Amino acid sequence: MDNVLGLKCTACGREFEARGIQYVCGKCGKNLDVVYDYGAVRKSLTRESLSKNGDYSIWRYWDLYPLEDRSHIMPLQIGWTPLYRARRLGELLGLDEVWVKDDGRNPSASFKDRASSIAIAKALELGFDKICGASTGNAASSTACLCASLGISPIIFVPETAPKAKIAQLLVFGARVFTVRGTYDEAFDLCLAATGEYGWYNRNTGYNPYTREGKKNCSFEICEQLNWEVPDLVFVPVGDGNIISGIWKGFKDFHAAGLIDRLPRLVAVQSEKSSAVADAVNGDGVIRPVKATTIADSISVDLPRDGDMAVKAVRESGGMAVAVSDEMILEMIKTIARTCGVFAEPAGATSVAGLQKLVSDGKVNGSERVVCLVTGNGLKDVESAVKVAGRPVSIEPSLASLKEAAKKAGIT
Repeated sequence: MDNVLGLKCTACGREFEARGIQYVCGKCGKNLDVVYDYGAVRKSLTRESLSKNGDYSIWRYWDLYPLEDRSHIMPLQIGWTPLYRARRLGELLGLDEVWVKDDGRNPSASFKDRASSIAIAKALELGFDKICGASTGNAASSTACLCASLGISPIIFVPETAPKAKIAQLLVFGARVFTVRGTYDEAFDLCLAATGEYGWYNRNTGYNPYTREGKKNCSFEICEQLNWEVPDLVFVPVGDGNIISGIWKGFKDFHAAGLIDRLPRLVAVQSEKSSAVADAVNGDGVIRPVKATTIADSISVDLPRDGDMAVKAVRESGGMAVAVSDEMILEMIKTIARTCGVFAEPAGATSVAGLQKLVSDGKVNGSERVVCLVTGNGLKDVESAVKVAGRPVSIEPSLASLKEAAKKAGIT
């Protein structure tokens, strides 16, 4: 951790030592941020050093992580997910250059593996053998997956309404799972209480400062995969706000380290049924809780735990926030699949739904380079996909039956 200067409160500015356990500010209770010595980083992390680095995973960016050594990293392939040039999607939307970052290709099929990797490694570095977390599903399954690769069984709290596929992941990876008869926010608070009661290590997003340090590496990959041409706009699905704050941290890290010469504008995309961050960005900047009921469970949050930093990220970047309907989100699952060949869960499709809406509103220039993050695989929530995918045609096992059905379907 020679490149780490310490931890700093994102609200009051109070500073803390980087070694030892520190979740939130001891003075005001707000979230902490890891501060780096970018002068030191510049000496070790360069475009040239990266060009010679054959490790195509998140660990190629070691100099920008708050870890002592590599003894606790998991053996799974995390990160360096595909960034596809979505030409057909761009044509559909009337845009010259649209890219889709498919993070459903991570080990647990979601973006959250980026965050869990750093948080879990930090927990083991600090000597913890019990790790807990609360989630709407993806952060939990990510924690369970990565812990399983290290022989650990985490304690997980999820709302009882979490999709069955996500709960199945938790159980098959060997996590000890508590389904809470309540919301994600209630599961989050219960997890915090358990941390105090039992002394477990808490991985919760918006509480543990190291989740942002994992999520930021997606920005690093985007820069490299675009051959160091920074995009104009990055569309990010937003729930608790930690992904978009991490994405902004990543671009700022690379800029401060001299690896890129400009920063993108960020677009926070939420469901109209879980819009606390979008409301704040488009209003007075103050996060106020909502009653979240969106079908996009991964971003269904009443009170975004990293909401202040999400608002800050959007505003600092000169970006925007937009809320879209659940109907648009579901329809976009089909659109992304049929134009890009990428299967997105509802939350993952939200970014492209936001792009479509802003294009319709005339707020995106057709010549701008756009990257949309697809944060989770559609197999996480098949029931939602079925709502817009249509049904198969049932036929008898005969050519006559096929001909009749094909004629009705207009297939020749």
